[in-house]
Amino acid sequence: MKYILTAACLAALPASAGLSGTLDANFIESAPKDRFSFTNTGACDIGPATLIVLLEQSVGGLIFDTTGDGAGVEVFQPYETVAGAESVLSVTSVTDGDTSITLNLNGLAAGQSVAFTIDVDDTLRHSSLGQIRVTDSEIAGATVVLETASVKGIGVFDNTSRAQVRLTDCTS
Repeated sequence: MKYILTAACLAALPASAGLSGTLDANFIESAPKDRFSFTNTGACDIGPATLIVLLEQSVGGLIFDTTGDGAGVEVFQPYETVAGAESVLSVTSVTDGDTSITLNLNGLAAGQSVAFTIDVDDTLRHSSLGQIRVTDSEIAGATVVLETASVKGIGVFDNTSRAQVRLTDCTS
C-alpha cells in the first residue's frame, strides 16, 4: 500500500518538477549584420520571460550601432528579428550607442530559438579588425539575463562568444 500512495503522490506533481531550464546564447560576428541567437536547450518549456542583453561589461566596450549618425562606426544595422518572431511580444527601442536591449517573450518551448540581427561595434579597439568587427574575446564579459515570474538567471559571454543561462527549475 505504501508504494501505491507514493506513486499517487508523484503523479500529482507538475510534469516539470525537478527539471532544469537552460538557455544557450550565441553571438555571431558577420558583415553587415551581427547575430544573437538564444535556444532553449533545457528539459522543459520556458514561460513568459524578459530576455536582456547587456554589453556594458564586455571587454571591447561594445555598443549597438543602429544609425549612421551616432556613436557607431561606418556600417550600421537596426534591430531585426530573424527567427522565432512568434515568441517575441515586444523589443525595446535601441538607439545608436546603446549597450542593452530587452526582448519580452511569450515563452520558448524546449528546443525553440529566437534570434535577431543588429550591428555591434567595439569602442576600445582591442582587435586588429578595427571597430566595425567584433572578435570573440571582445564580447567576453557581456551578460544575458532571463527573467520569468518565478526565476531569474544570468549568463556571461565567454571568449567563444557563447553564454549559458541556467534556471534552477522549469518556469512553465
